[in-house]
Amino acid sequence: PAIPPRIRDDENPVPEQPLRQGGFANMNENSKSRPPAARRPLRVAIIGCGKIADGHVDEIHKMPEQAQVVAVCDREALMAEQLATRFAIPATYDNFQQMLERERPDVVHVTTPPQSHAALALQALAAGCHVYVEKPFALDGAQATQIVAAAESQRRKITVGYSSLFDPPALRLREMVAEGVLGEPLHVESFYGYNLDGPFGKALLADPGHWVHGLPGKLFHNIIDHMLNKIVEFVPDDVPQVTALASALRPERFGDERDAMMDELRVLVRGQRVTGYGTFSSHIRPAAQFVRVYGTRNIAHVDFLARTVTLEASPKLPSAIGRLLPPFEHASALVGQGLSNLGRFLRSDFQYFAGMRHLMSLFFDSIVDDGPVPIAYRDILRISRMMDEIFCQVRAQGTAGEGIA
Repeated sequence: PAIPPRIRDDENPVPEQPLRQGGFANMNENSKSRPPAARRPLRVAIIGCGKIADGHVDEIHKMPEQAQVVAVCDREALMAEQLATRFAIPATYDNFQQMLERERPDVVHVTTPPQSHAALALQALAAGCHVYVEKPFALDGAQATQIVAAAESQRRKITVGYSSLFDPPALRLREMVAEGVLGEPLHVESFYGYNLDGPFGKALLADPGHWVHGLPGKLFHNIIDHMLNKIVEFVPDDVPQVTALASALRPERFGDERDAMMDELRVLVRGQRVTGYGTFSSHIRPAAQFVRVYGTRNIAHVDFLARTVTLEASPKLPSAIGRLLPPFEHASALVGQGLSNLGRFLRSDFQYFAGMRHLMSLFFDSIVDDGPVPIAYRDILRISRMMDEIFCQVRAQGTAGEGIA
C-alpha cells in the first residue's frame, strides 16, 4: 500500500518564541490542547524500546485522532518485537535509517539512553521529522545547541520530555501565578527524592557498565532536569549564578566506576530578582517530589506525588484567631483536592503519565497548526547549560564521599 505523505511545513519557519517573565514562554498560551480537526493522525516512530518507550506508546494510543505509532526500532531486534507485540504496532526495525526511509514518520520519539540522543535527533531532523527527545535532552550544552540549531535550520519542531511540568498540579500552579494569587514570585524550592533501592537504582548499582555511569553527571545527569526545570520556570535570567554541592552518603563501595557516583546534591540558583534552591536526595524519606514558590502575597506548595496544590496565605484575622484558622483552612483545601483526585480516579483520569500525554498533545498540535512548541528552545538550552555548570562544580569537588557543607 502507498505510504501517505509526511506532513510538512517547509515554507513556514518555526515561529519566534517570546519569553514571559517566568520562563517557559509557551506553557500558559498552549496549556489546553485543542479538539482535533479533520486531519489524518501524525505518523509516529519510536527509537529505543526500553521501559519508558512503553509509556510513550501507551499515551499515544490514547489520542488516536492526533497520532498513531507506525513503527518501533531498537538495535536489539527482540526488544522492538516485544514492544510491537504488546501494543500491536505494525512494523519493527533494528536499523534506524531504514525505518526513517521506509516509514517516513512525521514525528520520531527518541527514548534511548542519553548518550545517543543527539546523534539520533540530528538524524531524524535531517530526514525531515519532528522530534520528541526524552530527558535528559543531551549530554551537554553544546549538543543541545546543535540539536536546536538543526531543528531551526530544517524548519522542524523539537521538544523534550519534561512531562511533570504538564501534570495537573503544575498547570494549576501556573494558573495561580498568572492570576496573581502569589503576587510576585521571589524564591522557589524544588525537591526531588529518589530511591536507589528501586528497580532502576538496584540495576545501576549492580552493574559498573550501566550507561548511567558513563554520563558526565552520572545519576544526577539522568534525573535533575526534573528538579531544575521547576526552578528555571521562575528564574528568567539567561545565565544565573549557580552553586552546587554534592556527596555520596551510601555506605557501599565497589572499587570501580560505581564509587564515583554521588547521590546527594544541593543547588543554589541566583538570578537578579528571583532565587531558587534545588535538592536531590537518594536518602531522605519519604522520597518526595514537590516545589514551593514564595511570592509577595502567598506561598504555594505543589506535591507532584499526591497531586495537590495548597497555599500558605497571610492571616486574614488578627491575633490568636488568625493563628488558629490556617490549619483548618489547610486541611479543608487538602480534603477538597483529595475529593477532586478521587473523582478523576473514578473517571480513569488520575494517571501517572498524565503530564506526558498533555505535553505530547500540545507538541502534536504545534506541528499540525505550525504554532509555538510547548517548551521554548531558550529554556531547554538554559537547563542544559546549568547542568554543565553543576557537573563541572561536582567534578571539581573531588571524589565521592565528601560531605555536603
